[in-house]
Amino acid sequence: MDSITIDTINPKVLKCEYAVRGEIVTIAQKLQQDLKDNPGSHPFDEILYCNIGNPQSLAQQPITFFREVLALCDHPSILDKSETQGLFSVDAIERAFQILDQIPGRATGAYSHSQGIKGLRDAIASGIEARDGFPADPNDLFLTDGASPAVHMMMQLLIRSENDGILCPIPQYPLYSASIALHGGTLVPYYLDEQTGWGLEISELEHQLNTAKSNGIDVRALVVINPGNPTGQVLGEANQREIVEFCKKEGLVLLADEVYQENVYVPDKKFHSFKKITRSMGYGEKDISLVSFQSVSKGFYGECGKRGGYMEITGFSPEVREQIYKLASVNLCSNISGQILASLVMSPPKVGDESYESFSAEKEAVLSSLARRAQALQDALNSLEGVTCNRAEGAMYLFPRINLPDKAIKAAEEAKTAPDAFYAKLLLNATGIVVVPGSGFRQVPGTWHFRCTILPQEEKIPAIVSRLTEFHKKFMDEFRG
Repeated sequence: MDSITIDTINPKVLKCEYAVRGEIVTIAQKLQQDLKDNPGSHPFDEILYCNIGNPQSLAQQPITFFREVLALCDHPSILDKSETQGLFSVDAIERAFQILDQIPGRATGAYSHSQGIKGLRDAIASGIEARDGFPADPNDLFLTDGASPAVHMMMQLLIRSENDGILCPIPQYPLYSASIALHGGTLVPYYLDEQTGWGLEISELEHQLNTAKSNGIDVRALVVINPGNPTGQVLGEANQREIVEFCKKEGLVLLADEVYQENVYVPDKKFHSFKKITRSMGYGEKDISLVSFQSVSKGFYGECGKRGGYMEITGFSPEVREQIYKLASVNLCSNISGQILASLVMSPPKVGDESYESFSAEKEAVLSSLARRAQALQDALNSLEGVTCNRAEGAMYLFPRINLPDKAIKAAEEAKTAPDAFYAKLLLNATGIVVVPGSGFRQVPGTWHFRCTILPQEEKIPAIVSRLTEFHKKFMDEFRG
């Protein structure tokens, strides 16, 4: 029976890593069980998961309007009951009827078209038009179970062998390194400049592209994550135009990860989609291949577990589009609740709708609280010895740099672990706070970081700050040398 061993499984699976749910999280889950079985057995009474962008697991409440529509669509017979009028808002009932009218037989448990229900794609396309001021075609939309399967589909399509490269930002969200490894391609890194607030320099892109070419790598695409994950920066329009010109000149597919588009916290920055930027430059289908990713998991809605998202594909020939459709149809279709949510996220209540006031208040409460939490954590991190942290302009994370003493680096080497993973493990065991070591996202060699979400409840932030501060002081005292 031992014909299947770790040495005989697909080596691409072995090569694939996903730090956001890696070793530190496994230790955290054991500690959590331990706390349950033996209360008081650790110097903390709960595990604080700051490792993953999973808002509702940290008590963020879902948006009422979205859940009302979902509930009505999931169990349509409620719509026929008289008491429903008193329980649900008028516009939620109206929207549920509209959505159900698009689904043959109101069957929300049936497979849909492989790209997603046409009426829902219409709603998303009009939402994209409203956002960008340029037309969007529902036939360019592929609804997926979150943005991740859409990224996998594109990697599957673009990577032919390890000689094919994908330019990815470093630090990067590990979905990219994992999916490139799984599909047998090569990750071509380009480094964001921490000194300039994680700036994206075109000269760096050109340098990495040329280096890859001279190593025999055929670079197919450029991944841009905006707002950034794990780095939280928001690109400026001028920079985005340079990126578009670069992709056009080099014939690269632009893969725009825009899942944090609603998460911008600073008044001097604004989100602009790459679709809007390319169209405002006068570029259309013939000029550039662009794939834009969006998800229901982030923003102010945080519906991660519902697995909804989409990609918008423009600038591909009909023949290639057919192949993408074929890939989508192998998976039959994405789940219907996720599809419905994606349509709601992109076409929420409008001024004049009954739910508009309460919807806007819920949205504003979440986003303004996230901005305050980001600021509080950022200030705390920057006050620690040897720690510097760029501001979180957007997304849900901070990515502080830690200058670790030589003694700590040596101790990490002896423990056969990366220095930032060593720090993260000690932090977890002392405080119950779970962060992801920067080495899981890749970083400039010789620098150490960790990624921390801004998602714990606002009232828990002071406790996190004091635990972290106390731990860091002890750590530095112990290892200062």
